[in-house]
Amino acid sequence: MTSARPLTPLTIALAGLLALAVAMGIGRFAFTPLLPMMLAERSVDLTGASLLASANYLGYLVGAVACTFQPWLWRRAGWSSRVNGPALVRGGLVATALLTLGMAFHLPGAWTLLRFAAGVASAVVFLYTSGFCLEQLARRGVPAMGALIYVGPGLGIVASGLAATVLVQWHAPAAAGWLSFGLLAALLTALVWRAFDATRALGASPPAAARTEQTAPQASAGAGELGLLALAYGLAGIGYIITATFLPVIARQALPGSHWLDLFWPLFGVGVMVGAIGASRLSPRVDLRLRLAGCYLLQAAGVAASLVSPTLAGFAAGSLLLGLPFTAISFFGMQEVRRVRPLDATSAMGLLTASYGLGQIVGPPLAAWMVARSGNPAEGFSASLWIATGLLVLGALLYAGIARRHPAAPR
Repeated sequence: MTSARPLTPLTIALAGLLALAVAMGIGRFAFTPLLPMMLAERSVDLTGASLLASANYLGYLVGAVACTFQPWLWRRAGWSSRVNGPALVRGGLVATALLTLGMAFHLPGAWTLLRFAAGVASAVVFLYTSGFCLEQLARRGVPAMGALIYVGPGLGIVASGLAATVLVQWHAPAAAGWLSFGLLAALLTALVWRAFDATRALGASPPAAARTEQTAPQASAGAGELGLLALAYGLAGIGYIITATFLPVIARQALPGSHWLDLFWPLFGVGVMVGAIGASRLSPRVDLRLRLAGCYLLQAAGVAASLVSPTLAGFAAGSLLLGLPFTAISFFGMQEVRRVRPLDATSAMGLLTASYGLGQIVGPPLAAWMVARSGNPAEGFSASLWIATGLLVLGALLYAGIARRHPAAPR
């Protein structure tokens, strides 16, 4: 029996891209373009929609926490020799496809559980895809290609958004959207299945510079620095999530009757893709925490754009500005974790992702609470979005403070 052919860098990057398209673009964000359809059908109301969104984000948090403590859990269960990152990616992708298909059935009592489980699967796929692909690309001497895998969420968002637009024009039920997205997730999972094979990843050895770096003693960030990074990263979760969950609903309230309403979400996805590609072209010599600060300010401008100018141009600009730094934040954050915690990067990635997930959980209930206490939904959404903008600015200031207090060694 011949051994499997080692993976090429392009294969790794494309596999990671499609895996994140399934886990993030479909598993997490297919709900956003389908929400107006579900509201119109009265299968959910705004409070119920907030509950479904928060259930998904709670699942994401639980999945991230589980990944953080994965080494301990695996040792306790005796699975350490049988379970690896690529196998978990495969399992998470299959779960995402099945759980998305399950939403097509009119079982409202089960929807909360399905969205929670989809969130768990999303976190597992995101973390282990990031860890596997970034490590393999670094071993092959092309770490900058890692940014390309974060094009995946944008691709999934664009595909789901455009599909939802077509379904709206056909007056199709939301169930048709869930069915379509579940089948698409299954197809993409089949395409990347062979790439997530641990035996095929063993063929590459690090270039000489990387081997020297791995054998040299490496500094590890203290708990205080890592805690500050986690806090700052978590602020991005609450900062973007209200817009990312309710963008089509907010746009319909601000621009009733516009023919462009269903294109704002795909435009957000385009911004995600462009931002991820742009991140791969940047020089690695700049402090990543300062880049993160810039990303937060850009995203804050995106959240505020539709508030300052609730027009077609304002929503279009806001969608792009919100999307451009979305996965660049993930890429820079995960790379920073690999720098400060090189020996236990996956667990540290899980900590930051858990913090991000906690922020996401807070956002939808905050928006629903503000809407309920305001004179009309527009006022409630506006107040919650201003809060989100302020938190993103605070996160940017926090990153700048961390960079000043804990200078990075020259690259």
